[in-house]
Amino acid sequence: MRMDAGAANATINRELSTLKRMLNLGAEQTPPLVDKGRTPKIKMLAENNVRKVFFEHDQFIAVRSSLPKYLRNFVTIAYKEGWRLDEIEKLTWDQVDRKLGIIRLEPGETKNDDARVAYLDDEEKKIIEGQWFLRKSMFNKKGVLLPWVFLNRYGTDRVKQFHKSWKKACNQAGIPNMIFHDFRRSAVRNMVRAGISENVAMKISGHKTRSVFERYNIVNDADLIEASKKRAEYLEKISGTGTISGTVTKIQEKRGSHRSD
Repeated sequence: MRMDAGAANATINRELSTLKRMLNLGAEQTPPLVDKGRTPKIKMLAENNVRKVFFEHDQFIAVRSSLPKYLRNFVTIAYKEGWRLDEIEKLTWDQVDRKLGIIRLEPGETKNDDARVAYLDDEEKKIIEGQWFLRKSMFNKKGVLLPWVFLNRYGTDRVKQFHKSWKKACNQAGIPNMIFHDFRRSAVRNMVRAGISENVAMKISGHKTRSVFERYNIVNDADLIEASKKRAEYLEKISGTGTISGTVTKIQEKRGSHRSD
């Protein structure tokens, strides 16, 4: 019935999980409200809803340029570090070491409760200094020194909801269906392609399990084309030709010369 109503498999599975939890809780009561031996086995539906979208660098630049100024530094950190939206929204100055160029996420401040450390590159250091200057200027105007690194357009609170600005910027950049979480996937992909080891990339992005990390390390057509070029270059290097048929021909020629000898 739920499928006929147009519900996605993932939605139905979440509802089934709730039903299973209800039955199990009923069976655990004293006296039990559900006979544990008669609790039905509920099979889940197959899900294939893994999002495979990421920002190419020029797309990121286009979106960033179209956003209000107060959000541009915010999205740059997201694009580079791959942190979750709320991790950046709630970032406070006591987590920042400006002298060493470090940002720390302490246990309990991340989704998986693991601490993380980000060593900032030169652009990110400039961003932090810019946000620090903005904070001081807002203090002079308002008389209140706010704890958050990224402030809203008025400087009165931290960055929160900006759905309209995001949607408008993506539309202007010609990529209307992008979501903020796509930065996370993009950061993973960029780190791996930059030659950063997967273990280090996982520590930066905060992925605890390899299965989830691999899901974010998306391969697209451009990656496959590049792989094809590298394979051809390798074959050409070892055999003088980039084709298997050429290699076979060379082998046949060598065999023929041995026979004539």
